[in-house]
Amino acid sequence: MNKTVKIILGLVAAILLIIVLKYFMDSNSKAVEDFKVEEPFYTTINTKAVATGKLNPEEEVELKPQISGIVDEIFVDEGDIVKKGDLIASIRVVPNEQTLVQAQSRIKTSQLAFDNAKIQYDRNKALFEKGVISKQDFENTELSFNQAKETFSQSQNDYQIIKKGSISGGSSANTSITAQISGTILEIPVRAGDQVIESNNFNEGTTIATIADMSLMIFEGKVDEAEVGKLKAGKEIKIVLGAIQDKDFPGKLTFVAPKGIEENGAVQFTIKADVTIDSTTNIRAGYSANAEIDLEGKDSVFSMREALLQYDRITDKPFVETQTGEGKFERKDVKIGLSDGINVEILDGVKTGDKIKVWNKASKDNNEEEQRRNN
Repeated sequence: MNKTVKIILGLVAAILLIIVLKYFMDSNSKAVEDFKVEEPFYTTINTKAVATGKLNPEEEVELKPQISGIVDEIFVDEGDIVKKGDLIASIRVVPNEQTLVQAQSRIKTSQLAFDNAKIQYDRNKALFEKGVISKQDFENTELSFNQAKETFSQSQNDYQIIKKGSISGGSSANTSITAQISGTILEIPVRAGDQVIESNNFNEGTTIATIADMSLMIFEGKVDEAEVGKLKAGKEIKIVLGAIQDKDFPGKLTFVAPKGIEENGAVQFTIKADVTIDSTTNIRAGYSANAEIDLEGKDSVFSMREALLQYDRITDKPFVETQTGEGKFERKDVKIGLSDGINVEILDGVKTGDKIKVWNKASKDNNEEEQRRNN
């Protein structure tokens, strides 16, 4: 029995020895980890600022009535192109009964004064012709007569305006809403039958329609405080519209706000730019847009891909690893300059011909993926 146990233990020990030897042999036979490397190169680097905003018409006019009433008829639709002076809508006056009665009372009062002044004028005229009264007395009577006549006429006009909205009812009547500029009807916020309020010193009035010249567009957006110091009026920019992504439009910066506004913890500055729109492009007001502004650029600068950079966890300074031999790399601290988010300028630490370690380990899968991209 003891002999059998010894044989079993010997076999187990032999098997364990074989397993240990195989493990060390496999460990020693592993190939050295292979990493991809890239060399620095010369390229052009441009830094850009991106401002988000909207595209709006430079000239936009809201049409408001000069008298309160009811919208009688609207003669245009949203999107129609109109010329200056075209009839947009008509207003039907609904007079206030108390105001109408007061106007009628003023007519009667002024008529009584006019009739009395006429009687005195006729009488004094006859006396003046006979030489009974002086010329000055007659002229005073004539002046009173003319004033009473004008007051009577004015009271009649006031009554007509209150009742009908105008004296003559012609094309210049307050009840006719006409286009003040040539352009496109952007919005008609009222309908026939809606009540509207006149525009005066105490009320901005009801908007009947909004007209804009769509051939003159401006970009209004905001940029971060870190970039606003590099912007100046007159700078050429590029406008990209969210609705027309396959085309961009040239623009010129016209305004940079002198004061910033804090939004979500960041200070933003408003900018405006004139945008050139070609006649073949259908543009609508309020399109979301991005303005791409070139801030700084350098040609033929010594660079590398920014993805190759690593940062020290303690000092937060950038460094790379350059190849010194097969599978061997050494750390080199680098000084960097201009960056466009893809490539970064190298000021010191790396020279031409250095092979910089790519931090993603090279593998068969990586090689297959790269071949797929190339094909």
